[in-house]
Amino acid sequence: MRSLISVLLIILLSLLGGIPDIVEAGGRGEVRESVRDRLVFGLSGDPNTLDPHATTGTLTFQTMRSVYDTLVEPDPDGRIVPALAESWSINAEGTRWTFHLREDVQFHHGRALTAEDVRASILRLQDPGFASPSAHEYALIQEVRVLDDHTVELILSGPHAPLLATLASGWSAILPADLIREGHDFDSEPLGTGPFRFERWVRDSEIRLSRNENYWQPGRPLLREVQFRIITEQAVMAQALMTGRIDVADIVVEPELSLLRQSPAVRIYESPSALVMVLAINTRREPLDRLEVRRGINAAIDKQAVMDTAYAGGEVVGTFMDVANPYYLDFTDLHPHDPEMARSVAAELTGGRELVITLPQNFEPHVRAGELYHEMLRNAGFRVRTQLVDWSTWLSDVYREGRFDLTVIGHTGKLDPHGRLAQFGTDQTYVGWEDPPTVEAIEAARVTLDPEKRFEHYAIALRRMAEQLPFVFVGSPVRYVGLNAELRGFYMDSRLDTADLRNVRFEAP
Repeated sequence: MRSLISVLLIILLSLLGGIPDIVEAGGRGEVRESVRDRLVFGLSGDPNTLDPHATTGTLTFQTMRSVYDTLVEPDPDGRIVPALAESWSINAEGTRWTFHLREDVQFHHGRALTAEDVRASILRLQDPGFASPSAHEYALIQEVRVLDDHTVELILSGPHAPLLATLASGWSAILPADLIREGHDFDSEPLGTGPFRFERWVRDSEIRLSRNENYWQPGRPLLREVQFRIITEQAVMAQALMTGRIDVADIVVEPELSLLRQSPAVRIYESPSALVMVLAINTRREPLDRLEVRRGINAAIDKQAVMDTAYAGGEVVGTFMDVANPYYLDFTDLHPHDPEMARSVAAELTGGRELVITLPQNFEPHVRAGELYHEMLRNAGFRVRTQLVDWSTWLSDVYREGRFDLTVIGHTGKLDPHGRLAQFGTDQTYVGWEDPPTVEAIEAARVTLDPEKRFEHYAIALRRMAEQLPFVFVGSPVRYVGLNAELRGFYMDSRLDTADLRNVRFEAP
């Protein structure tokens, strides 16, 4: 039924000659410019903040990757390469990391980048008063030493294998030290060294960026302006792309995917996804604290049906790692789809307790998945209902405060397994699942520099998660992005789930 409604909506919008005013920035009904150096990027939700140190929300990093740089960054082959740091060295013990900064970098307000900016940024991330959700990733850094204007040294309390991957991730953005000291509002006025400068943010409508004419990479970026338009309806997003009102649709699923494939104005960008789609379980709450109940919930879910219907296909997983990751192990045989077993659990172990599935309403694929989970659980005899919340509420109430029973989300990839697995097995995660053997294995992998031994430690942690089910591990989808057929140079980093817009340009056929 939802597919039919989406198709009918697209047809109706075409007959009406366009998309509703909500996709026009601020309702002004502006006309697209003829000069093709302006990109309009359809974004499926509004970020909760534009401060990269203050969130784990992917929408922030999708937009702010163009405003900020990091010391190092991943290249398209997954290797970590120089960025703001042109080189670095590590001592034999892995406890002293020295970074040499480029000397030709300026912040958007005109001041040159120095080692003090790196120090101030890391101290901000570590500051308990600031309370960055990524603070734990920098806990091993005991001291940040400024050796000279362009050399900074990180002193660690012990070896920390994931450090370089952490420094290449969006939450390690380098901010200007002078504005940090002044208490600048990075939440709504971001300022970095990146290829684009921030211009304005109209919440729930648009984010505008303009070219940084002094960017340290010669000749980049190619675009003059980037406008992120917030469009939460998949049908509206698809129609906007087909009619040229936007140039990028960040997420495309069925039935819109099939329709867009037929449009000569559209090209589908397809890449492996590092996402793991889950039905998260709050193990702090009864009866979800019982493994038998979690097994029953898992048994009720037809995972492949969810992947095909809600996420346009993908591969089923059995643990907390995407299938394309070299650390992935297949545990899908541990908990097969078993409706009869699920009915037995629902009847005997739940005490008739109603379970609420909380859904982030701005992510339509997750809402579709939630509707499927609701139906599958209800058919197995569980008492369930769904509840829609906006993205900011989901982040605050569900992810930070743990106020939920079940919820639907996709966990983005990380450059190192530690970025995904850190803190699991402790009460510091939103699912509240505690498991000392998992904590021990993750910690052993963190301090181990040998790749084969790290794999062995992570294998223990991933098996424990597969067995204990703090989530229903559903699958890894393929990432489909809709593009204007004339767009070239687009690249989506599947590990960080962010687009690199530095090389994007338009070329007429």
